[in-house]
Amino acid sequence: MKPDVKLFNLPNLLTAGNMLSGILSILCVFMGRFEWAPWFIFLGAIFDFLDGFAARLTKQYSELGKQMDSLADMITFGVAPGIIMMVIIAISIEMGSYPEGANVSEYADYVLEKWKLGLFHDSSIQFEGIYKYLPFLGLMIPVFSLFRLAKFNIDTRQSESFIGMPTPAVTLFFTSFPLALWWYFSTEGFPPYFPEKIFQPIFVCSLVVLMSLSLVSEIPLFSLKFKNFKWKENEVRYIFLTVSLILILTTKVWAIALIVFLYPVFSIISRKPKNKTKKRNEV
Repeated sequence: MKPDVKLFNLPNLLTAGNMLSGILSILCVFMGRFEWAPWFIFLGAIFDFLDGFAARLTKQYSELGKQMDSLADMITFGVAPGIIMMVIIAISIEMGSYPEGANVSEYADYVLEKWKLGLFHDSSIQFEGIYKYLPFLGLMIPVFSLFRLAKFNIDTRQSESFIGMPTPAVTLFFTSFPLALWWYFSTEGFPPYFPEKIFQPIFVCSLVVLMSLSLVSEIPLFSLKFKNFKWKENEVRYIFLTVSLILILTTKVWAIALIVFLYPVFSIISRKPKNKTKKRNEV
């Protein structure tokens, strides 16, 4: 029996735009235009927002659209960040092995210029031991995104809020790394702390593991969807958006990572008073 669904409506076409954005992001990484990859992910996030908005506006809800949304998200917010972080880990291994006495900032420029020119296969640094396999840790992101997206589709608890980090939030967190690379590469140069602390392979890999696990965690998170604009019912949302705006204006390229990090922190803080009230009522 042929399903009674409309394939080519506005929400579904916007979902297709989300998927194409994810594919273009992956292609940018493979072509050595690493600096473009995050922008296509941002474009995918815009399409991801607009398809839901268009579905509500036109009242064109369907099971097909729901499944398409998850498939598109798997590419843009699962596979694409996984590929990006594989490369970031490889760059961090090279960047963290600068010769003794070398200028840290200049060596970071040298490593990034090699990647940009597609010369990484001529690297004088040979990955040995566990470092040969560390970049594959980036594939944790699409694997855990797969479970997250499948769980979201059948979890009735997540109709108005989230349980565990949403895939777009985790992906936006990881876009901070290529953005920061090109920010320092094209502006004032790399500060010493950048390759010495932030771009250490173990630190980057630890973030990949932590953020991947957060996708399937049971951490309750508030949604940014407004049912109304009353302060009392949206207090945490207004405060979070205000802090986010301040971070964007002050920390620039690191704002995305900091905002995503603060998201679960705000969610946990906002739930504490409710839990206390509930316990008092039980007593």
